[in-house]
Amino acid sequence: MKITRHQAGPVEAPSGLRERLHGLVGPAGTGELPDRVRRAIALQEGQSEVLVCWVQYSAIATFAVLYWLAPKAFPPDVPFEPVPLALAAYALFTGLRLHLALRRRLSPWFLSLSVVVDISVLMLAIWSFHLQYQAPPGIYVKAPTFMYAFILIALRALRFDGRYVLLAGLATATGWAVLVGFALLDPRSRITHDYRAYMMSYDILLGAEFDKIVSVLMVSLIIALALHRARRLLVSAVREEQAALELSRFVAPEVADRIRMADAGILPGQGVVREGAVLFADLRGFTPLSTRLSPDETMALLGEWQGLLVPLLQRHGGSIDKYLGDGIMASFGAASSSAAPAADALHAIDEILANGEAWRAERAARGLPAPAIGLAAATGAMLFGAVGHGDRLEYTVIGEPVNFAAKLEKHTKQELVRALCPVETLHAATEQGYRPARPLETRARRRIEGVAEPVDLVVLG
Repeated sequence: MKITRHQAGPVEAPSGLRERLHGLVGPAGTGELPDRVRRAIALQEGQSEVLVCWVQYSAIATFAVLYWLAPKAFPPDVPFEPVPLALAAYALFTGLRLHLALRRRLSPWFLSLSVVVDISVLMLAIWSFHLQYQAPPGIYVKAPTFMYAFILIALRALRFDGRYVLLAGLATATGWAVLVGFALLDPRSRITHDYRAYMMSYDILLGAEFDKIVSVLMVSLIIALALHRARRLLVSAVREEQAALELSRFVAPEVADRIRMADAGILPGQGVVREGAVLFADLRGFTPLSTRLSPDETMALLGEWQGLLVPLLQRHGGSIDKYLGDGIMASFGAASSSAAPAADALHAIDEILANGEAWRAERAARGLPAPAIGLAAATGAMLFGAVGHGDRLEYTVIGEPVNFAAKLEKHTKQELVRALCPVETLHAATEQGYRPARPLETRARRRIEGVAEPVDLVVLG
């Protein structure tokens, strides 16, 4: 009979168990994150360290006041009092940490050192009690001051980094084990198994000290695990916040807010009908001009033009729907409701015309091309919602006013004017409080390419 030997290999947990554990714990690090997200998280951690320092100062002040006001539990002729010394040393070290935290110069090694120093100061203060009371070291193992270690451990949780909580727990457990060992080395100390003798003498109950160490380690482990999970949420929240900030640069702020505040996933075909206004703005002759300019000059011209136009539109409640090369489409009262969308659109046109002429004059004075501006606005019922398919969606406005405004902007060239709107838009704007700075010219029954019926137009500039 032939016996086959199987080589033993590492035992792996079932895949389902690994997935469940990963879901419970999961990665908490900041690996594979963009630099801007890392910087945002580092900023949050720096602010947390400042908060830790101020909490420590508050605790120092509280303990100092309580120490001076509370009746003393030791005779007045003791050789020295360790608590004031410990509080003073702790205050000085905390001041150094606060200085470095405010300057964002706290390195990981110094943070680790500060955790150890925090615990060491407490342990040294507890150790000195037997000197203060001139008693065997067994007296300090019963000191309630040991409970302050849990405050120091919990303080580390403010940084959302479980490593420092674990370090504080290990330092506390190690420090207490050293103190218990030192007490056992004293010939006056005895080990007892009687709880009553432990409480009423200098005898040491090893089980009680073991319970303290286990409690410290378990509390530290639980807090660290909670922080590990909380850090996942922190990283996710910072990442989403940074993405939202970047998103607001690519879409209108109103649209970005709508996406962030959506109660459910956004699906194509969802939308609302609103009364609003649409404005189209364009640089005249930009296409042939761009063939004569270098790429840098072309982009510089567009940057100046959009830098002039966008703030003026937003100042009057306009939402940038899309950039159309040298043109811009903006809506009023669609992305967010407005009581006066027509008036807002015409106020925006007036300010764009005034500032646009100053911009053109300034460019001409520099010897740079200064193309003319074309503007048009139209009002009416529009559908605002998400369009697209699958993972590529876009919020936009659709409807007759959008098509009409686009055709009107092109028609300004035929009318040899800078800005147009239908008479109905002017009437709506007037009812909403718009007052033109000068009398406006009306041109009746104008034929517009792509529009079946003649339209009465108003020349805005």
